[in-house]
Amino acid sequence: MGILLVVLVIVVGLLLVIATRPNQFRVQRSTVIGAPINVVFPLVNDFHQWTRWSPWEGRDPNLKRAHEGAPAGTGAVYSWVGNNQVGEGRMTITDSKPGESIVIKLEFIKPWTATNRTEFTFRQQPSGVAVDWAMSGPHNFMGKAFSLLMNMDARIGKDFDQGLALMKKAAEEDAQKTGAAAAPR
Repeated sequence: MGILLVVLVIVVGLLLVIATRPNQFRVQRSTVIGAPINVVFPLVNDFHQWTRWSPWEGRDPNLKRAHEGAPAGTGAVYSWVGNNQVGEGRMTITDSKPGESIVIKLEFIKPWTATNRTEFTFRQQPSGVAVDWAMSGPHNFMGKAFSLLMNMDARIGKDFDQGLALMKKAAEEDAQKTGAAAAPR
């Protein structure tokens, strides 16, 4: 009987710890890109450009992509189906303010279901464009439990870091080809 009571106390304690975890998560990363905003912004605003910098693009050589809606900006839709590293999902640009921000509804379908908000903000700096990439969403009970085993910020943050580095490379190469200055003079 004593062992059963100990197990019950541990289970109840674990459930209480899980229940007190945050109801929301947010992951954010930033970089400065040495290119003008009119070169950087379209890389995010046009889902066709994501193949150049998205950290998930190279993880499945057989990734199936579909584009619908607007060609870019608000109303543009990108869907994908891939292997277990990229899963299946859909992104819809719900708000696009040229040179300022882009908001995306991100829907994961497989291997798990979730709907999150992704935001990109752009600010002109003397040395280029500061880009912030953030994702936020709700944590249900299972998400809270999972967060005890896996640090969401560390896991997704490294993908954001990689994507921003690839975006920086693509934008700076584009700016160099066109002779565009990084910041207004």
